[in-house]
Amino acid sequence: MSRGVKIRVMAFVVLSAVGIVYMAGSYLGLVDRVLGRGITVQATLPQSGGLFEGSEVTYRGVKIGKVSAMTATREGVTLDLALQDGTRLPLDSPMYVHNLSAVGEQYLDFEPPDENGPYAESGDTFHGGQDALPVDEGDLLVELNDFVGSVDKRNLRTVVHELGTMFDDTGRPLQRLLDSGSTFVRTASAHTDETIRLLDRGERVLSTQQGESENIRTLARDLGSLTDALASSDDDLQQVLADTPGAAREVDALLKDLEPTLPVLLGNAVSVNQVVVSNLAGVEQLLVTYPRVIASGFTGTPGDGYGHVNLQLDSTPPCTEGYKPRNQWRPPSDLTDGPIYPAQCASGPPYVMRGPKHSPQDTRHGSPGAVYRSSYDPSTGIVSGAVDAHGNPVRFVDQGNLSILGGDSWKWLLVGPVTTP
Repeated sequence: MSRGVKIRVMAFVVLSAVGIVYMAGSYLGLVDRVLGRGITVQATLPQSGGLFEGSEVTYRGVKIGKVSAMTATREGVTLDLALQDGTRLPLDSPMYVHNLSAVGEQYLDFEPPDENGPYAESGDTFHGGQDALPVDEGDLLVELNDFVGSVDKRNLRTVVHELGTMFDDTGRPLQRLLDSGSTFVRTASAHTDETIRLLDRGERVLSTQQGESENIRTLARDLGSLTDALASSDDDLQQVLADTPGAAREVDALLKDLEPTLPVLLGNAVSVNQVVVSNLAGVEQLLVTYPRVIASGFTGTPGDGYGHVNLQLDSTPPCTEGYKPRNQWRPPSDLTDGPIYPAQCASGPPYVMRGPKHSPQDTRHGSPGAVYRSSYDPSTGIVSGAVDAHGNPVRFVDQGNLSILGGDSWKWLLVGPVTTP
């Protein structure tokens, strides 16, 4: 071996030894201690949470140092954390002990709310509470055992049996359900904007439903009352449902039997209704006046226990004006269609005091042809718009019990209207 080769081999061995020593020193933190680099801070926890000397310290999952020492205290554990030189760790950072894998390997992770300072320096201390520790596996196993032990084994067997029945021979439907779910997720991902708008609008709908929660609860409560009433009337409902087909057939047969005459009847009813509506003011006035007249008539009858109706015909001659003269009348034997003659009574009172022209008119608005709505006030007995011969408003008042007048009570029919103010 030549001298140059020996020199190169010796240089390689020396450099390798220096590199190994440097790497080992860096891993053990000796280099930082010798060179005075890095940041050393402390952290307090109620328990170790599975941490040990050499556990990693991370900043949102990125390694920034390790646990260099652990000291047990009365309040818990004090950790010495050796952080890398130049680490900018906010002092308000909460810390949590997490598991690196399912078998353990805990590490301490800092999760600051933001990147703003002030930042930790050597000698600063971080404090963590019980919420910073992971759930103890022993406690988890004990609680899980208690939960499993609290389940009734007979009911559990029933549930397992029913689940087996439910999923028996349902492989293909479940496969279609999963495939459809995957298709739905892919479609939603392909239409992200539309999905986001749908979720936003769905939030508005849910907010509206939350605002109407009281009404929804009232509806549910009333619906519950309705269903309870239906349940209590189950026999009656069954009877109705059983009798409905027969009743429907009877109604159908009745309508078919009345088919020639029912449309005519309804048509005539419409015509009568139109006449009543056109003369509504007179009908209302009749409803106001008729009870008063009948009440006075019954209380003014003799005391034999019966009411008497007396019909008297006056000698008012018939109305002839406005009709076709007698010499132009067609003979009864003429059955041909003749021209329509607008016949109506053209004479004034006392001829034919009936019809819309004699009904109360609305003169308050200067439209004598408009229909007048009777405004009878039961508290005063005054009918607005109606006056007597002296211009005084017409009043309908209760005459009281006229039977106390005995046999002369009938005279009140004559003197009553005169004495009424």
